[in-house]
Formats: sequence, C-alpha cells, structure tokens
Amino acid sequence: MIGRIAGVILHRAQDHVLIDVRGVGYIVHVSERTAANLPAAGQATALYTELLVREDLLQLFGFPTLLEKEWHRLLTSVQGVGAKVALAVLGTLGPDGLSRALALGDWSALRKAPGVGPKLAQRVVMELKDKAPAIMALGGALTVDPGPLSEVKPVEANAPAPAPAKAAPSSAQATADALSALGNLGYAPSEAASAVAEAAAREPAAPTAALIRAALRLLAPKE
Repeated sequence: MIGRIAGVILHRAQDHVLIDVRGVGYIVHVSERTAANLPAAGQATALYTELLVREDLLQLFGFPTLLEKEWHRLLTSVQGVGAKVALAVLGTLGPDGLSRALALGDWSALRKAPGVGPKLAQRVVMELKDKAPAIMALGGALTVDPGPLSEVKPVEANAPAPAPAKAAPSSAQATADALSALGNLGYAPSEAASAVAEAAAREPAAPTAALIRAALRLLAPKE
C-alpha cells in the first residue's frame, strides 16, 4: 500500500498531478481544491495517498491531510460513490463543508458536486449522518501536513528547495474538541454533531469555547 508520496511536481492539471519520486513518475488524482493549492511544476510537494486496485487498473488518489483521506474513505463506503465522485465532493465542499452538510442532513449541499444527483446526495446523507461524528471527532489529530521534504530536491539544481506547503487551516480541532465536550455532557454523537455543525456554520472561525456555548444553546429545550 502506498500511503504517502513525496517528490517533485513534473506536471499539474485540474484533477491530477505527476510527481517524480527518485526517477519514477507517479500520477496522483486529486480534487480541484487540492490541485489549486499545490506548488508549481518543478517544486517539491507531498501528499497522503490511497491506492485503488482493480483487475485492470491501479490509481493513486492524493490528499493534503489524513483527515481528508478519512472523509474520502467514508464517502466511498456508500454504494454509487466512486473514488472520483468522492474527490469531487471534497473538492466542492472541503472537509469542513462536508462535515457540516452530513451533520445537518443538508443533502442539497452535496448536489453542488459534479456527478452527484439528488438521489445519490440523499443516500450519502442518510447512510453517513450517524458515521460522520466519528470522523469529525478526529479533528485536529489528522490535520497534519504530509511531513518534511528534506530529501527531495527541486528540478533546478541551483534553486533552493522550497519549504513544504502547509495544509490550509480549518476549524477541525475546535469542532473535535466541542464534540468531545458535548459527548462528556451526555449528548448523543448525532445530535452533538448537528448542533456543533450549525454553530460552526454561523461562525466558522469560532474557538472551541464559543462553539460549545452556541451548540448548548441550540440543544437547550425549546419553551
């Protein structure tokens, strides 16, 4: 199993990247969101990868964080969602947007992704609504970037090796901490995830304490 690729970008397209790893070129399929955040050709990069094995096909799919890789795995567990459709969903919504959509049961958000119709979007939400909190709770523990590139040299021998690109910051850690706190208070994972997702949608940059307070207000009995 190939779990990580680190090398020099030879070619970058909207849906894939060709990475040279010590003389071997690997085609890695990525979402448009990931592709847009990769460095230019000739520069070093690293991605976590998932290897898809079929009788007549081997494909690598790349992700900037382990958290995004876990979301991709979860999506492909739904019948009718292939690896490329899952990439399209992540490319359209991002990990944070996907977690909110699943927690809130917002299947219309998933329809924005290419290749996702209303029936498939509803199936994804129905099957993953109760599974999403487990991935959300992993949060910041899986948002690390793919690691140092100290052994990778850029294409131009005289050019200094660039620093590895960091994954874009997200609210994953605050969300995970808020879910943990609500779980400790006795709330079910699904209702806690729904409340935290709604609170995060209203204030995306909210710290953990603010998310918890907002979620508790949403969970409070309505008079």
